[in-house]
Amino acid sequence: MKVTEEELCRHSDSVNEQLARYGVKFGIYRNGEFHEQLFPFDVIPRVIGSGEFVYLERGLKQRVAALNAFLRDIYSDRKIIANGVIPEEFVFSGSGYLAQCDGVSPPGGVYSHISGIDLVQGKNGSWYVLEDNLRIPSGASYPMVARELCMRSIPSAFSDNLTEDNRNYPELLRKMMDYVNTGGHSVILTPGRFNAAYFEHSYFAERTGARLVTCEDLTVENDRLYFIDYSGKKEQVGAVYRRISDEYIDPVSFNRESLIGVPHIFDIYRKGNVALINAPGNGAADDKGIYYFVPRMVKYYLGEEAILQNAPTYLPYYEEDMKYVLAKFDSLVIKDVAEAGGYGVVFGSKLSAKEKADFMAMLKAEPRRFIAQEVIDFRDIDIYEGGIRVPRKADLRAFVLTGDEPVVWKSGLTRFSRNPDSFIVNSSQGGGFKDTWVMKD
Repeated sequence: MKVTEEELCRHSDSVNEQLARYGVKFGIYRNGEFHEQLFPFDVIPRVIGSGEFVYLERGLKQRVAALNAFLRDIYSDRKIIANGVIPEEFVFSGSGYLAQCDGVSPPGGVYSHISGIDLVQGKNGSWYVLEDNLRIPSGASYPMVARELCMRSIPSAFSDNLTEDNRNYPELLRKMMDYVNTGGHSVILTPGRFNAAYFEHSYFAERTGARLVTCEDLTVENDRLYFIDYSGKKEQVGAVYRRISDEYIDPVSFNRESLIGVPHIFDIYRKGNVALINAPGNGAADDKGIYYFVPRMVKYYLGEEAILQNAPTYLPYYEEDMKYVLAKFDSLVIKDVAEAGGYGVVFGSKLSAKEKADFMAMLKAEPRRFIAQEVIDFRDIDIYEGGIRVPRKADLRAFVLTGDEPVVWKSGLTRFSRNPDSFIVNSSQGGGFKDTWVMKD
């Protein structure tokens, strides 16, 4: 970079002050209470060269194409199960599989419209996929806002460096929504301001021109979805970028106690009269256990070898893998397949003898519930803390938007751990974020 990182660091406090002023926050629930807090931003960007990004782009498009093919298959012909590539029990016992979605083909044939793929780079330079997020992946707004504020504070950082412009994400989002729209307005459905990512909901509504709505603004009549404006006028809706979990989106079809869903919206979705972004039932493909099989999906559906590799992963579901996990327990990280946000992650080396014995007993009793992975030695990335540069572990959430074809956003959310002894980078665990600079040729 032509602009020195020292120059960027001099503006660290002012950029974070502006982020606070603009309300760039996230919310978390602790002990049944909602807490809203700032998402700490580090001004030293993660830099990805153009050639390296081309490699990531190819791998991400391939992976998302295979995951979409898998969702299309298991909710219809289930050929991948019939051909023995993935065990039937493993697919249908996952909490993310929804029997209600069987036989449903979403508008445009797209299931995962917005895929958030979490990657880490090892110290040897190799990239590994840690997780696929196909339900309600969030986080694209944060590097966008941070980039905008940095451009105001340090314009020379961008005029002197050939950095890809990341401000086109709303345009990509809008184009994707228009592609699957069945006729009418596009809306962003939020559960409200007490949601952890409410800032992002309102930000993208403003940037895409979509209406920001809650369940009270929508109604289903005559097999169509309508938005009711302040005067009582009804306008048809053709695409809903929903930021509500599957189980709460429709109290008639799913959780009857939901107060944030729209009654009968799933019924008209089944009929093809509205697009839901992302499609209900996508959790069947981003289960951490299903992750184990994604390279096989790539081979099965696309006839190609996977470009991006998984972290070395073991399924205690298989007897051979169970033996390996028990023998190498102290050197592995164990993950609960149903947890997210950095929760349900256990490092074998951190447990006491009793905790280890208890966990192994649970592992044997519930093998489908867990995966085990080798601990990848992440590449350290410098952050600016307390006036000095210090190394921290970091991942990258890449965003792939799929309409008529998959498009990889030339940026991403780099999250880092503020704890020097931790590999957990999630915001809910106290992590911070960086901008991701993809360089031009």
